[in-house]
Amino acid sequence: MIRYGHIGWRVAAVVVAFVGTAALAVILTRAPDTSQAALSNVVCPTSGLQTRLGLGPSGTADAETATGDNRTQAAGDAFYTLEFTNVSHRACRLYGYPEVSAYVDSQIGSAAIRDTSVRPQPVTLEPGATAHAVLQVAGAGRVRPAACDQVTAEKLRVTFPHQGRSAFVPIHIPVCSQKGRVSLSVQAIQARPGIPDHTMP
Repeated sequence: MIRYGHIGWRVAAVVVAFVGTAALAVILTRAPDTSQAALSNVVCPTSGLQTRLGLGPSGTADAETATGDNRTQAAGDAFYTLEFTNVSHRACRLYGYPEVSAYVDSQIGSAAIRDTSVRPQPVTLEPGATAHAVLQVAGAGRVRPAACDQVTAEKLRVTFPHQGRSAFVPIHIPVCSQKGRVSLSVQAIQARPGIPDHTMP
């Protein structure tokens, strides 16, 4: 009886040890993933992004009208790139369209509409990396200045997706001040700088 009692005790000890090991393995597999892949799912905060404005890839449309990529370009339309550089110390993610409005002391006219010619894709920004969105500004070929109360904007207000805080970018462009007259359109955020080899100051 004593021998069988010792055997039973040893079997019980082995079972307890196995169960404890299995439970520890489950806990470890469910522990928060602090890898770079997990950090890249963090939405880029406005405070961690530096925003500037550069001349866009298309420059200024000089054709009277040109249609392509599901958008219409008129004479005098200007294109810029909004450049977003990750100045934080960890990877983060951007997705979708930034909200863009022209400002002096307050908003001028209507906010930018979405240019859907570029499909939104998740963009992961490593520290120091840059993404961009193309901004189109309607020129004089679209509407007579007198018909829209044209005003020169001094800055752009840029609000990133899922962020409440905005960034302000200096600019000097004429836009329509009447509500309902759209002067701006913006594409979805894209990977890589819009201006090749551009370095943030």
